Amino acid sequence: MFKIFPLQYTPYLSARFFDGISSGLFMMALPWLILQNENMGSFVALIALTSTATSFSLTPFISTLIDRHSRKQILLVVQIIQASTALLVALLFAMGVGSIWILAAAKFIFWISSNLAWLTNNAFTQEHFEPHEYPKISGYQEIIMQVTTLGAGALGVMLLEIWSVSQFALFAGFASTLSALCYLYTPYRRQLREPRKNEPFTKQVKEIKSIFSSNRILFAMLMLSSLSYPLLTLLGNLIPIVFSERGIDGQWYAGYNMAFGLGSLLTGVALTKLLKLASYQNIIRISLLLVSLALLGISLFNQPIWILVFTLVFGFFNALNRIARTNWMHRRILIEQRGRVDGGIAMFTTVAQSLFYIMVATLSHYNITDLGFYIAAAVGFGATFTFIILHKRYQTKEDSVITLSHNS
Repeated sequence: MFKIFPLQYTPYLSARFFDGISSGLFMMALPWLILQNENMGSFVALIALTSTATSFSLTPFISTLIDRHSRKQILLVVQIIQASTALLVALLFAMGVGSIWILAAAKFIFWISSNLAWLTNNAFTQEHFEPHEYPKISGYQEIIMQVTTLGAGALGVMLLEIWSVSQFALFAGFASTLSALCYLYTPYRRQLREPRKNEPFTKQVKEIKSIFSSNRILFAMLMLSSLSYPLLTLLGNLIPIVFSERGIDGQWYAGYNMAFGLGSLLTGVALTKLLKLASYQNIIRISLLLVSLALLGISLFNQPIWILVFTLVFGFFNALNRIARTNWMHRRILIEQRGRVDGGIAMFTTVAQSLFYIMVATLSHYNITDLGFYIAAAVGFGATFTFIILHKRYQTKEDSVITLSHNS
């Protein structure tokens, strides 16, 4: 880690790396372990539904906490919670009192705490680093995220084949502990002011509505850009169903996951140069268009090899869109509002994801799952063209503000 990244970034990026390992192990491998028991498919789906609903309900409060307290302390507390959870699972299974309910509870805790960590990391990056460092640190973060995402799930399944649940949980707990130690030694250039004693928590929660109302065009553009994530989850749900219906070998599904991860990884490697090519808004616009074209390509070409090629394109521009949006927010959103802005956008994407889940279930019921790819492409093109229209209005508004400032 020390040789790969600059020394000043090493503590923070090491913390992200170990966090990705521990979270990936519990989030991606535990469902597989639960599914080893018969008739557990509905139970796993119920865990995901409960976690999603709870996360959605808590997001306004979680995001407000991020705007009131030290982002470094929040990240540290998250790792302590996850390490404690993993070690408790290890202890209970070592004592012979483990059950699928304990595994479900552990996954639930990791789900909620990982959501908090994701929102906090965006705010921490904006607050701690200088603006000229944003592209570089974003590239490093993307590389780490993709490496841990690609590796943690496969590693977790492999470990569960040769280790007991106690050993598996102990390993995850050790990774969370290392992450906590790295966060502890991460420097923090705090700019977020302490909330005034007479500034109630509930007032800041209610301010979320007024924050989004203050610049509706900007936030509408950010939300349209964020639709690429629900489209990713939609694709991730459609691909295994369609591959199964077409009798496509499971190795192609593994190839799909590798193609997406490789596309995102390439974005991280080339990110610093990519972000210099155009403004963040133009990068988002182009990325959304190419994401939509990739989805259309997946719709039109049935051969697995072409699906993998278009998935590689999708992964590349999906990551570029997300990172360009994040960096634009770093420069455009106030530090003391960043948590709540990310929280509001996260709630929007959660609603979109839920609608896509319902759509997939409906299409699968009527054996027309292939139609889902065309719908995904249509949603992508709709978001792209709406973004272009709003971008013109946004530029006009910004130009008028600049003109007024010069005249004054």
